[in-house]
Amino acid sequence: MRQQTRIGTTELMVTPIGLGTNKVGGHNLFSNLKDEDGKNIVRRALELGIDFLDTAYIYGPARSEELIGEVLKENGQRENVVIATKGAHKIEGNDTLIDNSPAFLRQSVEDSLKRLQTDYIDLYYIHFPDKDTPKDEAVGELKKLKEEGKIRAIGVSNFSIEQLKQANRHGDVDVLQSNYNLLEREVEQEFFPYLVENKISFVPYFPLASGLLGGKYTKDTPLTDSQKKKPLFQEGNYEKNLDKIDQLRSIAEEVNAAVANVALAWYLTRDCIDVVIPGTKNPQQLEDNLKTLDVHLSEEQVKRIDQIFAV
Repeated sequence: MRQQTRIGTTELMVTPIGLGTNKVGGHNLFSNLKDEDGKNIVRRALELGIDFLDTAYIYGPARSEELIGEVLKENGQRENVVIATKGAHKIEGNDTLIDNSPAFLRQSVEDSLKRLQTDYIDLYYIHFPDKDTPKDEAVGELKKLKEEGKIRAIGVSNFSIEQLKQANRHGDVDVLQSNYNLLEREVEQEFFPYLVENKISFVPYFPLASGLLGGKYTKDTPLTDSQKKKPLFQEGNYEKNLDKIDQLRSIAEEVNAAVANVALAWYLTRDCIDVVIPGTKNPQQLEDNLKTLDVHLSEEQVKRIDQIFAV
């Protein structure tokens, strides 16, 4: 069995490298996805000892949860896997709304349970905040679901610091998930002190900055139109980011590891980060991501990385 870590103060024990599954059944997010390929990614993850799967209703929509549920059913080892999923999106005709009302969250949990073919969800997030629902009331409903045994831990995602504080008014929030990587570190100053003080675990999404921190891009790499619209890839920013990644590459060479693994390993040195969830489109990347667990950064290397990517 691989090393395990506890997510915050919850009872959830996981391998520090999990799997983000937006490319498993996320047909509304990515083109040319095949359901069987997605199921094979989940199967291979479980074979490799990856035991933390992060999904959401809106991946598909619904399809990612369904595919994971099918694999878990055939695998027969539900109790050995920690599942995180998210809800808040309400689809009405051609419109997608955000709803944090207690009634909608309860129905969302019930629907996710059916799609995942399980009678409990280990970690349930409010995926996005709505404009109207008091966040402590939304979390209060999740607390009731936790008391009923339908969820084991409570998370919120994409909340502002003010929304997080309201959500955690009674100390019930276990996990915050938000965008964070070496090139986008804004949450550190605003959120990390509060998270550490309140013993809330932080799970970053886009930890490899849409692939940029994978270390395979150069100034000559052709970019897609969608990439060019992202701030990290825009002219001026892109070249500066590549220079920083080149400096990171020298540290990666020191520890005989890939750039992506060094980035992921650095996140795990942060006080409030217990697990990271890189996504993948193929099983080989799962094996590559797991090599992060063999990377051991010295205090001096951790500081150098911090300085290279200083905000």
